[in-house]
Amino acid sequence: MKKTAFLILLFFVGNIIFSQKMITRTGQIKFEASAPSFEPVAAVNNSVSAIFDKSTGEFAVLALVKAFKFEIPLMEEHFNENYMESSVYPKATFKGKIIDFDASKLSASKKYDAEGDLTIHGVTKKIKTKVSLALKDGKLYLSNNFTVKAQDYNIKIPSVVKSKVSEDVNIALNFILDGK
Repeated sequence: MKKTAFLILLFFVGNIIFSQKMITRTGQIKFEASAPSFEPVAAVNNSVSAIFDKSTGEFAVLALVKAFKFEIPLMEEHFNENYMESSVYPKATFKGKIIDFDASKLSASKKYDAEGDLTIHGVTKKIKTKVSLALKDGKLYLSNNFTVKAQDYNIKIPSVVKSKVSEDVNIALNFILDGK
């Protein structure tokens, strides 16, 4: 009897704890590193995983590098083999926190300060950025735009294409997370 009661209690406590975490496996990251007057250097990844803890404001993001898709297949091949070396560095991650997060004030879209560790190409850097959050119909909408420099993450742009690829990489995130 005690064992059954313990299992039932564990089930309910587990659900309460888990309900504070919101997740997605279908988040989107777009990036663009185009230089003026040349073909667009842009890609999208629609299978990004993210988890957000509503009780603390902590969140983490995982993107598989090979999941970025380009309009031009040759660009995708060069991205994976020459720039990102995705066989050596298969993922990009972010682990951070919303500053002064208060879940009770979460409703309409609001911008928050966030900071954390961004790891790309095996290099981890602290970043600070603004994140838009909105809670609607039990789902958390998280979006963000920021820019990184390829050289900060030891991503080498060959001199042959340096005029065609921007050193500044614009990144846009869009996630819809839920507690299921």
